[in-house]
Amino acid sequence: MKNTGLLIRTTIIIVITLVAVYLVFGPRRSPNASDFTLQGIKDNLAKNINLGLDLKGGSHLVMRVKTEEYLKRLAENNESGALLAAKEAKDEAGNPLGVTDGSVVAESGNYQVKINLTDASKAAAVIDAVKKKVDFVNWTESTSGNSIIWSLPAQAQGRLKEQATEQALKIIDSRINAFGVKEPTLQRQGAADSGQILCCKCPALRIQERVKAFVGETSRLELMKIVSPPNPTPVQIYPSKEAALQSIGGKESDSRKVLLYTDRDDSATAANTPPDQKPKQYVVVESPAVVDGSELRDAAALQGKGGGSDYQISFSFKPGGAQKFGDWTGKNIGNYMAVVLNDEVKSAAYIKSQIFDSGEISGRFTKNTADDLALTLKSGALPAGIEYQEERTVGPSLGADSIRSGVAASIGGLIFVILFMLAYYRGSGVNAVIALMLNMLLTLAALIVFGSTLTLPGIAGLILGIGMAVDSNVLIFERIREELRAGFTVSEAVSMGFDQGVCHDH
Repeated sequence: MKNTGLLIRTTIIIVITLVAVYLVFGPRRSPNASDFTLQGIKDNLAKNINLGLDLKGGSHLVMRVKTEEYLKRLAENNESGALLAAKEAKDEAGNPLGVTDGSVVAESGNYQVKINLTDASKAAAVIDAVKKKVDFVNWTESTSGNSIIWSLPAQAQGRLKEQATEQALKIIDSRINAFGVKEPTLQRQGAADSGQILCCKCPALRIQERVKAFVGETSRLELMKIVSPPNPTPVQIYPSKEAALQSIGGKESDSRKVLLYTDRDDSATAANTPPDQKPKQYVVVESPAVVDGSELRDAAALQGKGGGSDYQISFSFKPGGAQKFGDWTGKNIGNYMAVVLNDEVKSAAYIKSQIFDSGEISGRFTKNTADDLALTLKSGALPAGIEYQEERTVGPSLGADSIRSGVAASIGGLIFVILFMLAYYRGSGVNAVIALMLNMLLTLAALIVFGSTLTLPGIAGLILGIGMAVDSNVLIFERIREELRAGFTVSEAVSMGFDQGVCHDH
């Protein structure tokens, strides 16, 4: 019976050991001859264990969402929308409500929108007209003389800042995941309204700058009508911003904007002319936009019709955006439409027929820039810009040095412990050495099973584990020696040594 129990325990130990060996050193595919070579074993070990930032190399970034920029743009947009809504509103007799102008304050934690009237008695009608088109839910409303004022309280500012940071966190997460980064750490940091986001384990240094630019890109997409005679007359382009402004009375208004025209398919410019030496051109567009990036359902980078290295971005709309776009294009056949990205017109085309659900951005994009832009558009526009406050970088070579040093320390400590155990405890030390090796193997297997990441402190923990395992064996062996001196047989001393450790009961 005793032999049967020993056989069962031995079988269990052998099976667990074999499973652990496979988990640590085995390939995650059908094995071949190369897996049994020293290099093959090293390669499999490197693939099976997830290495941390300090060992594999990468970046530690602390970024901040410019929440004050978000609130400023919110105030400016609300002022523009409120003024336009108020000027378009009519009283019961069909007369204008006497709105003169508007102003906005957006600085030092003070955000206000003001609409000025010629007649204070029309204030209630103006407020009703504005609320139908502009969201002032978080704002406090007041009147002063012939002015209507909406102010954003400090509590609402904090709440909106936190919402903007959460939105940015989700968008940045989707963008980083699009790069295939394995197990990135992305989380809020600091006070609730600080706007800080911590990002660890970014990709390796060779694509780090591309990732930083990609993550922080706001990429606001808008489709806007160009103020120009319809096709077949060429789109109206101005050689300078001043000339464009002159065509609309000398300054921009709520309904007319002047934007830089940077269509890279422009045949009037030599293809080999550097971008900073190309003459600037401008167009006048109608505001607000027909649809914007928030209405996008999907975006993808596609190779241009001419093949080669030219790429374009194809996009499609959500149902609401598709309906708005379809209604507008149906009423504007022959007119020119601008694809506006970050306040620059990337391409202009006339409407041939009614379009509902899709469109394209062309302009001789490279594959990388087209992929990045498509992913940015698909993941959504950031609510505000991103600034990097802290950046720490670990090169793969430094990580390799850490691994070599850690492995050398582990092997050195293991060899010293083995020699000590064999010299001091002789035959019993062999058992301790085998147990020590199994302890290390099972620890590594557990790391792999649970998907844990091995870092430099983790290597120190493995070395500490060697010491703790030896400590346990020393205590057990010393207890066995005490029991032998007390006159117990070898089997009794071994049994009490393992069962009771250093506890004396005789």
